[in-house]
Amino acid sequence: MTLRPATVLVSASGAPGTAALVRALRENGERDVRLVGTDMSERSVGRHLCDAFHLVPAGSDPGFPDAILGVVEQERVDVVLPQSSFDLEGLAAHRERFPVPVLVSHPDTIHRSNDKAETYAFLHRIGAPAPEFRRVNGAAEVDAAARELGYPDRSVCFKPVFSSGSRGFRVLDPTVDRAHQLLHERPGSVAMRLEEAVGLLPDEGGPDLLVMELATGGERTIDGIADGTRVVLGHPKTREAMRAGLAMYFETLEDPELMALADRIVGELAIEWFFNIQLVGEHVIEINPRISTVVYQEDLNLPYLGIKRALGEISDDALEALRSRIRPGRTALRYFDQLEWG
Repeated sequence: MTLRPATVLVSASGAPGTAALVRALRENGERDVRLVGTDMSERSVGRHLCDAFHLVPAGSDPGFPDAILGVVEQERVDVVLPQSSFDLEGLAAHRERFPVPVLVSHPDTIHRSNDKAETYAFLHRIGAPAPEFRRVNGAAEVDAAARELGYPDRSVCFKPVFSSGSRGFRVLDPTVDRAHQLLHERPGSVAMRLEEAVGLLPDEGGPDLLVMELATGGERTIDGIADGTRVVLGHPKTREAMRAGLAMYFETLEDPELMALADRIVGELAIEWFFNIQLVGEHVIEINPRISTVVYQEDLNLPYLGIKRALGEISDDALEALRSRIRPGRTALRYFDQLEWG
């Protein structure tokens, strides 16, 4: 049976996962999906991959929700699917104004997930594994926090309290070889000495920063769809082969303990719709209440299933019944591509 066509707005359509997401939503096997991309940049690949494209303010701009609402009305959008952490807060605060489903959690959920200090404090409260941390601002407090956490005897790290996609993340390592970095590494190395970081920061004030113990070990994530109390459908996967701050290789896992951890986090934070929980070693380091990189299967199209759920075409019980389709060992290799025009 062919279902009625649907129009989906994909925000931040210049994000690295856009091409795969657009392809998956189109190749759903059930209906025509018309895609409307929005982005703050005219050079967004969404301009070329989507059926329509609109330039909008940054997600942090007070005018962002009204701009998205205007696109929804103009393009007769059926579902709004945000891709960027920066878009979530504005949409969450205004989701009741939209005449269509906006796949974003409650504003409190977004705030507690985006504020990494809040995230780690919450994880410690529920007994979930998370790094030891200090919330600070200014060079003096960064220096003091790093030393409290064991520097220089052990490496620590820091990042802005609100960040996304490894932005602002740095490892503070007393053994870093700056000459080797200069001559043999690509620009943009994340390792530096504490003294260098302190020298670049204001003595006092500035943005809130998170200084924390450096989590080590393999990276894994849990991706899925949640209903505000539990994971309805999802699976863990590895996260490997980092390039420019992005993982490029993934393999699905069968790990009941990780799924149980995801259930706890989803329930405590009341996450709705898509989510991504990231671990390094045994430590949870990120909770993203949005869609992230997906390992697609021909018989399990997670983004499209989320769209069907938003349209009221599939129940949570029916989604839960699809868990048996998840194939551990399914791999995904991300790569760079390009397109030309003009």
